[in-house]
Amino acid sequence: MAGHNDFQDMYRNKVILAPMVRVGTLPARLLALRHGADLVYTEEVIDFKMINATRIKNEVIGTIDYKTKDGQLAFRTCTLETSKVIFQMGTCSPTRALEVARMVQNDVAGIDINMGCPKEFSLKGGMGAALLRNPEKIKEILTTLVNGLSIPVTCKIRVLPTLEENIELVQMIEGTGVAAIGIHGRLTAERPRHKNRDHVIKQLAEAVKIPVIANGGSKEIKEYGDIEKFRLSCGASSVMIARAAEHNNSIFRKEGKLPLDDVIKAYLKLAIDYDSLFYNCKYNIQHMLCELLDSERGREFLATKTMADICIIWDMLDYYNEVQEQMVAKETMLRSQNEAVMIQATKKRKLEDGTEILEMPFEFVKNYYPVDASPKSILHDHCVSNYTAPPTYKTVDNAEHCFHSVMTLEGCKYASTIWHRSKKWAEQAAAVVYLLTNGMHDGRKPLRQSNSQEPQENGTNNKCSENTTINNSTTNKSNTNNDTKQFNDSEQTSAFENDISKEKQEEIRSNE
Repeated sequence: MAGHNDFQDMYRNKVILAPMVRVGTLPARLLALRHGADLVYTEEVIDFKMINATRIKNEVIGTIDYKTKDGQLAFRTCTLETSKVIFQMGTCSPTRALEVARMVQNDVAGIDINMGCPKEFSLKGGMGAALLRNPEKIKEILTTLVNGLSIPVTCKIRVLPTLEENIELVQMIEGTGVAAIGIHGRLTAERPRHKNRDHVIKQLAEAVKIPVIANGGSKEIKEYGDIEKFRLSCGASSVMIARAAEHNNSIFRKEGKLPLDDVIKAYLKLAIDYDSLFYNCKYNIQHMLCELLDSERGREFLATKTMADICIIWDMLDYYNEVQEQMVAKETMLRSQNEAVMIQATKKRKLEDGTEILEMPFEFVKNYYPVDASPKSILHDHCVSNYTAPPTYKTVDNAEHCFHSVMTLEGCKYASTIWHRSKKWAEQAAAVVYLLTNGMHDGRKPLRQSNSQEPQENGTNNKCSENTTINNSTTNKSNTNNDTKQFNDSEQTSAFENDISKEKQEEIRSNE
């Protein structure tokens, strides 16, 4: 564990990418580091979303993915940012916060607690800015994390109405042992159009000894030199930048900002390399274009419905197709290897009634199969074509409401060793065991066909099985299968097109 002063030094004299919902994903964070940011914060991740997530090594794109029980991507990182990325969490529970922080602490440089988000969702949940009126809860959360982690802990707050309240709050926070405090110079009810209270941040920086990270100055930060002006105005140790970085990520370059087209292309390349969601990519580029959305290119961009559409506009379609082909090839190889491992791991044993059962550690994931060609239907058709009696399934559940199914065909039994969250999925898994052990295709879709699918529920619960390692190896796929979804819904696309007013863009930001 690093020393107390080392933790504080990590936040001194730094220029930082602020946490921003939907913006602070891996491509934007890596681009900010490339442009010169010293630290990068993730978008806020709610503790409830992470609490049952599974850590998966994604060998296709070289990332560490945390996926929820329903297959959604909760957090993605890679070794390029491990020593620079700060995981920001939304929480109102010391216990949940510590559990989640311990999950990710080996993959990130620090933990930050969001205590400044003014959005209704956070406020109703007792998170974000709601914590500012509950100092005992703040103290409990931060003290629990500081005492329970081996990495630095910080929090990000907004200012309160009076100087006395602010000083009392930051000194209490300092007393918990945190390494630094991020301070946004607006009240909870205020938005970016309101003036940032630089003078209040300065008074608070003088009231504590730990580093203060000034936030809220994007309105005045137009060039790199403005960052230092803002820091001096706030008397802070460091500066955290949100909207200025959202609009042009190269604001972190000491040499000066790059042309917007160059920034968009660099971002798009990283989004392609790390298999980012289409709608997330579109959201980010939309906010880079801002007033240019009314141009011919802007209107063309708003009409896009796939990653390929976006790539065409910036002459990157060939690169996109090349990377997609590489991912398909690697995924196919890994899938074959995983299937071979599972087949090798298949065990035959005798039951008490004298019959034999073949068991394989196979996880059924609904997303990977077409609606009209499930493993059970393939097996049924196989039996019909071979004039064989159809299989029977005996399924049981346990105290955790997870299911295990044994399929019987021609006197032999087949089952997965992994318990599933659905009776149907447990039966599908048993059917797959028969198909794979008999050299038959189980019906899984070609890998890239799932691009247009909405995320669907995964068939397992990580609390239902002890076969975590094998389970992870069978789900080690890029988010194309589980998480990528093309934004084809007309209402959702319209939401992008309508979400372009400056006022609306101000309302979207939860942290800046």
